[in-house]
Amino acid sequence: MMNAADAQTLQDLEFTTLQNWLVEFAVGDTARQRLEHLEPSRDKIAVQKALEELAELKAVRYEGETFPRLEFEELKSELKLLPIQNASIQLEGFMRIHQASLLVNSLLHFFDKREEEYPLLSTLVSHAFYTTEIIDAIEKVFDKSGNVKDDASIELASIRAAIQTIKKQINRNFDKEARKLLKENVLGETKETFINERRVLTILSQHKRKIPGSVVGSSKTGSLTYIEPAINIPLNNELEMLLDDERKEIFRILQALKKEIQVHVELIRSYQFVLTEFDFINAKCRLATDLDATLPSIQDDQSLELISAYHPILWKNNRAQKKKTHPQSIKMDKFSRMLVISGPNAGGKSITLKTVGLLQVMLQSGLLVPVHENSKMCFFDTILSDIGDNQSIANELSTYSYRLKRMKTFLDAANKNTLLLLDEFGTGSDPDLGGALAESIFEAFYNRKCYGVITTHYANIKLKADRLKNAVNGCMLFNSETLEPTYRFSVGQPGSSFTFEVATINGIPPEIIEDAKSKLDDKKVQMDRLLNDLQKEKTYLERLNKEHIDAQKTAQNALNEYQERKADYDEKLKRMREQADVNNKLVGFGNKMKTYVDQYNVKSRKASVNDKLIAEVNKYLAVERTKIDAALMSAQQKVNQEALKPNAKKKKVRPEQDQFQRHKIKLNSRVKLIATKQVGVVEEVSGDNITVAFGFMRMKVAREKLMWVED
Repeated sequence: MMNAADAQTLQDLEFTTLQNWLVEFAVGDTARQRLEHLEPSRDKIAVQKALEELAELKAVRYEGETFPRLEFEELKSELKLLPIQNASIQLEGFMRIHQASLLVNSLLHFFDKREEEYPLLSTLVSHAFYTTEIIDAIEKVFDKSGNVKDDASIELASIRAAIQTIKKQINRNFDKEARKLLKENVLGETKETFINERRVLTILSQHKRKIPGSVVGSSKTGSLTYIEPAINIPLNNELEMLLDDERKEIFRILQALKKEIQVHVELIRSYQFVLTEFDFINAKCRLATDLDATLPSIQDDQSLELISAYHPILWKNNRAQKKKTHPQSIKMDKFSRMLVISGPNAGGKSITLKTVGLLQVMLQSGLLVPVHENSKMCFFDTILSDIGDNQSIANELSTYSYRLKRMKTFLDAANKNTLLLLDEFGTGSDPDLGGALAESIFEAFYNRKCYGVITTHYANIKLKADRLKNAVNGCMLFNSETLEPTYRFSVGQPGSSFTFEVATINGIPPEIIEDAKSKLDDKKVQMDRLLNDLQKEKTYLERLNKEHIDAQKTAQNALNEYQERKADYDEKLKRMREQADVNNKLVGFGNKMKTYVDQYNVKSRKASVNDKLIAEVNKYLAVERTKIDAALMSAQQKVNQEALKPNAKKKKVRPEQDQFQRHKIKLNSRVKLIATKQVGVVEEVSGDNITVAFGFMRMKVAREKLMWVED
């Protein structure tokens, strides 16, 4: 048997609800029937292939690809009739084949050149091949409305032309007769009607003997008589024969068409396969989209890690009611394979257990699951549950007897590839005796190395889980301040049942609660109080830790933002200072030159009146040029010193290239001073001495100290 879960488990986990949703998403009966019988399988290879096919189709939908719309009718009856020699196919059957051929061609076109992106779906559609022969053959016979064309054959065209001619003659005769009788006031209020597809006159019964023709009926009251005009009787008879000829010719045409496409029966069979497979996968894809489900990582070993997992039915119901659903994160592996969940009633224990079970059943049924994409899951050979009250009246079994029989089945099946889901484990009998038996059964399951999610209120089960190496306690958190469940799951410690707190919420008087406490063993009360206090402390520490982490993130973000801004400001300040130095030098140079301009005498006619001033200007310029030369020389010395350092990275010198570049230096060339990287324009060339203008400065430089710059 390849099924991984029995019928009771599927019922306990409400898997049939998902099946009903899937059936609604399917188009054809074949996919619906498969979805109705969908069950979790232990065939990992087959299921993983189904999951990957589904993930590919979901990716197609998610990427917004123009995927063909899967609207079709199945070809079951056509495939039965096509191979039979004298069998006939109805008009609708040919249109279904036409529609299927168009759709499969569209799928083939879509996946053409997408084999690498969607390998499994491409393989699936490759069961068919692209051709227009079927489409062309059908379109020669049928128009777009699905009617046989007039020109489907010469004979049909002739018959239909005759039909149109005789219909016109019948209508002309009828209209003429009706106008005449209207004047004679012998027509009823409706004047005419159709009987047996023949146009007849509505005659007042008292005048029926005056009208030549054939009586074909009367009204219920007998006040009206329906008469076919005598002039149209032979024409209508002829029309009947022509219509019969038309039916026979259409039958002959369709038989000829069937024979023509009969050679493609295997291709048409592949249409049925491809379309029903895509219908099946697409229904699962629509459910995955509706549940925002994804494909987790599938592990080879027995381990699972559910991150932000939702119970799909609860999530969908809450969404309809605009209520929030709390996701759960659960991890199980060989070191924590038995998970015991405790906590208050109505706190979410059963939902957490059912979430694990239903998601596992979904996965092994080839369905995507509503978890974070980084989640991990595995396969189990057997998934068994014991959830709720399964009292059997037919077999006269109490709830506890039923559960014991179920435990016997579980003990026989339990091994390292088994997942057990036990809700309210051990209840139904005397608390002390039932608790002791439950503890022994729990230890037996543990020794068989199976995996299990167990909810319980029994303290001895919680203690046993704490002592066993590969078992772990977990609890559903409870807000002890508001006395409300938080529906959040926490691993690491058992939870208090909050029996008295829950009773307080539900209005039980305080004196009754205090009386109940007085009847309990002090150690049991202290144990429950200790668990309560531990949970309070853990909740408080978790809140502090979260606040601390949030504060750290805020502080780090602020520090990063400050450092980025400081770096930007420092860079801007540096550039501003450098620009200020340049501007100050230019301003000083400009002020000095303005002084010389102001002193320059333009009114005097003496040629030597400005000689002294010009000499002073030349001297000033010579001094400034000397400063520039000195600065350039200092920069060159630094470059040379860097080049002489033993660890300095030396650029490869290419003498031929350098010589070629220098040879290109001529008047108006753009050149770069090798030492300082300053770019200027050549104003004069005298052998190897080049006069270059660097902005407002001019200087003579040896050709070997320059590099030609491409314009």
